[in-house]
Parts: sequence; structure tokens; C-alpha cells
Amino acid sequence: MGILNVTPDSFSDGGEYSDPAKAVTRALEIEAQGADILDVGGESSRPGSAPISEGEELRRVLPVVEALGGKLRIPISIDTYRSEIARRCLAAGAQVVNDISAFRFDPGMASVVREHTAGAVLMHSRGSREELHMQPPLAHGLEQVVEELGCALQSALSAGIARSAIVVDPGIGFGKRAEESVSVLRNLKAFSTLECAVLVGTSRKSFIRRVTRSESSAASNPLWGTAATVAASVVGGAHIVRVHDVQEMRALLDVLDAIIE
Repeated sequence: MGILNVTPDSFSDGGEYSDPAKAVTRALEIEAQGADILDVGGESSRPGSAPISEGEELRRVLPVVEALGGKLRIPISIDTYRSEIARRCLAAGAQVVNDISAFRFDPGMASVVREHTAGAVLMHSRGSREELHMQPPLAHGLEQVVEELGCALQSALSAGIARSAIVVDPGIGFGKRAEESVSVLRNLKAFSTLECAVLVGTSRKSFIRRVTRSESSAASNPLWGTAATVAASVVGGAHIVRVHDVQEMRALLDVLDAIIE
């Protein structure tokens, strides 16, 4: 899954693709570099970020999704927790909703996904939108993440969304200390009990810098730390990895797949 942030303030590439024409060009490049899914996001969820209005989010993402109609062979995922944004983007051609709240923030999201027979990524997070990154340590570690994702999954199934349309994401870096994120990565097989595909998003995240001995090198070039987490995720059982550096991670995964096949 290749990341396309059409935001001015994302932690890694904020402002680089906020112009719709540049975003479309980058989307086509992401596909050419080997992505299987394009994930378009209009609101940064980095630590310290503030929510934007629904209108502003729509202004950022909808023109890009509309402009990509008929241009991409790969599916478009819309990274949003707002049901109206999801509805408008699915109507414009997106096929997947990637929700950092696992439908917690907007009770209308499940029905929108069901009505459009869309795919859904349910990501584990804790707290409100404003407090995502201000959570206390996990009380029960990995067990808590699996249990809470399981509850979100059951809610989605009860809303009429097919299990085959659902992907679960343990939410690396969201409400988790660095050591907790590492523990989740070390134990991805625990999520197999949910009987859904698993997505892992570690790309360029700050926990990589915190577990790297040389902070300066990790901060200036997060590619190698990301590569280690991507490889570990796939070996551990992840089906989808969400990345910024598509070309490099595609090469890594192709070689890794050939070795472990």
C-alpha cells in the first residue's frame, strides 16, 4: 500500500503533494513503482496534529480521487475516519476505507462501507482524535490490542460488512510506546485469531528512531529502519504493508517473497 498524503503537515512529506496535479502525478508514480493499493489521506494524524474540518478534508482529497478515475489499475483507499468523506470518495471511485479509529469516531462509517460494498481497514487506536498520542501505557499489552481489535471487528461484522472485506491493523505508534510497538511487531501471529488479513504501517515512524542506537542516522535516513520493520512484518504474518518508499520496499518484498515462498 503506497501512501499519498495530500496534506500540508504530515510528519514525513507534508505539503509535497497538496497540489492536486502533483498528487495525481505522484499517484501514477506510486503505481508504476509497484504498489498494489494507493492510500490517499487528507488529514495528518501525526503526534501534535490537530483535526481539520470536514469541508477542508473533502477539498483536499476529493479532487485527487476524481482525477484518478480511469487512470489507475490499482484500487484507491481513502484514509479517513469521517463517513461523509468516505461516502463521497467511494462514489468517486475509491474502493477501500482506511479508518484510524476502526469506526469509533463516526458511527455512520460502517453503513457507508456496507452500502458501497467497500473494503475496510480497521486500525487499533485509543482515545479521542485529539488524544490519540497521549494515552497511558497499555494495561495488558499485546492481549489488549488483539481484544480491542476483535471488538471492532465484531461490530463491523454485525453491521453487515463481510469478513473477507475487512483488514485489521494493530496501529503501530498509535497510543503505544516504542517498546509496545516492537512487542506488537514481534507477535503479529497473535492477530491470526481474528481471521482477517493484517495490515502493518511502520513507515518512517518515530518508534524506529527510538530503538535505533544512533538517533542522528535514523532521523536523517529512516529508510533502513523502515525496511527492517517491513521485512519483520511480512515474516511475522502481515499481508499488507503501508509505506512511503514504494520502489525500495517493492524490491525488498519481491526478494523476501522469493526466499520465503
